[in-house]
Amino acid sequence: MSSDADSLPSMSDVAQAAHVSLATVDRVLNRRKGVKPRTVERVLNAAVDLGYMEQTERERLSGPRPPNVAFLLPKGANPYLRLLGDKVRQIAETGSRDDVPLRCFFIESFDATALARALRHHARWADGIAFMAIDHPLVREAAEEVSAGGTRLVTIVSDLPHPGREAYVGLDNQAAGRTAALLLARFCGRRDGSIALVAGSRNYRAHAEREMGFLSLLEESHPALRVVGMREGHDDRNENYRHTLSLLDQNPDLVGIYNVGGSSDGIGRALRERERSGDIVFIGHGMTADTRRLLIDGVMDAVINSDPDQIIAQTLTRFSQAAELSSKSDARQFPLSMEVIFRENIPPRQ
Repeated sequence: MSSDADSLPSMSDVAQAAHVSLATVDRVLNRRKGVKPRTVERVLNAAVDLGYMEQTERERLSGPRPPNVAFLLPKGANPYLRLLGDKVRQIAETGSRDDVPLRCFFIESFDATALARALRHHARWADGIAFMAIDHPLVREAAEEVSAGGTRLVTIVSDLPHPGREAYVGLDNQAAGRTAALLLARFCGRRDGSIALVAGSRNYRAHAEREMGFLSLLEESHPALRVVGMREGHDDRNENYRHTLSLLDQNPDLVGIYNVGGSSDGIGRALRERERSGDIVFIGHGMTADTRRLLIDGVMDAVINSDPDQIIAQTLTRFSQAAELSSKSDARQFPLSMEVIFRENIPPRQ
């Protein structure tokens, strides 16, 4: 004798009645991309006729489907990017079933091949991809390919000006660099000397633009401050630590450091060890646990920040809009408000 459970319709029954595969039924019920509207209707009609779902559920599933969105962020020790990724994952885990389906993936840092591969891979299921761009031909070619296939692209933090990307959400990085130079020069006062820059990599346009803005303002207004060059620390605290020790040894007249990228704690460690904290002006980016402590201890003088919650919210707003509306936005760039945080105005922990 069959039990009631045995008589309940299954997804296999729905697939058979709708003359589609089980995988197609799964895509329809989970509102994934790649199913034609008439096929969606056929599956939903079969599910209701069999008693697999109620009419109210059918109406919900037949309505406009929220876009599936992937965030691609560089893997590594950069505290700001880890914070951004944690916030994306928190939203993904706590969102309701009708919110934008959201997933976050960390890929190899500073690796154009890995980013291009990830764009192509996640375009198979994602309607939209938000990614921190590497300015490289491999990435531009992948962006061209996936956008032509219908996947919408938004760059975050670091841009990739390209017709395939719909929008950029992040700081005006050239303005951020000029702001860092202004702050550093003001903190140096009338002191002359050398200035050092530490970056993750110039492969990220954000870092190159910050460097450009920084150098342009110093050249215009503070020619007595001599720039001794850019060191690439790949947002690794240990590399930044070694670079800072080398800079201190090679430049006895060093008066300031601008960290264009992340992992400022490596620089702070070197300054503490050499007892130069408070003597050398130190400006960096990203309000995180490490920069917070450096500000409180007086090792850093200022942190330029963009709120990660704003980055996520603005990005999801872009994807929630119709593609035609988003693509017509002026300049397709959405600079975020720039926060300058000092020891005396540190925001409370969230």
